[in-house]
Amino acid sequence: MDEIGYVFSPLDLKILILFILRRLPGEIEVERLLEICQEDGVVNYFDFTICLDELKESGQLELEDNYCSITPRGRQTAETLDTSLPYSVRTHAEKAATAEAAEISRRNSISVEHNMTDTGCTAELVLNDGISDILRLRILCADEEQAKLIEKKFRRNAEETYQKIIAVLSE
Repeated sequence: MDEIGYVFSPLDLKILILFILRRLPGEIEVERLLEICQEDGVVNYFDFTICLDELKESGQLELEDNYCSITPRGRQTAETLDTSLPYSVRTHAEKAATAEAAEISRRNSISVEHNMTDTGCTAELVLNDGISDILRLRILCADEEQAKLIEKKFRRNAEETYQKIIAVLSE
């Protein structure tokens, strides 16, 4: 590894990966995890991939369909080794993980799906606040293409869509 930052060894990188994963409410895309690790400017793709594979082999994390999540064993390891990262690395990683955790929570609160039936195609859009559904819409669509477009736009703007519906119904 290039020694221009604070992550000098594969062990440092493994601890950083577990540090970040421990702070997330769910799985993260491997590519996004790499981006977060690279924010310090010293982690390269090959070292990251090797460390990820070794963490998987040792049972510290799970990799499935290009998504990564920490295991209970990895969580325990991260809790033990968190403070071994330099303070500046921990602070930076904590900030990045907090932002990513908010995005993961947002994505987890939105679900979309469409179904083809004899009568046409319906899109079902759900926004959940973590306790219950605050919006559940079932929309009859002209075709599957329209349903996919509706799903895409809802996923990007679910909160705004909810606010607009409330405004219209409250007039």
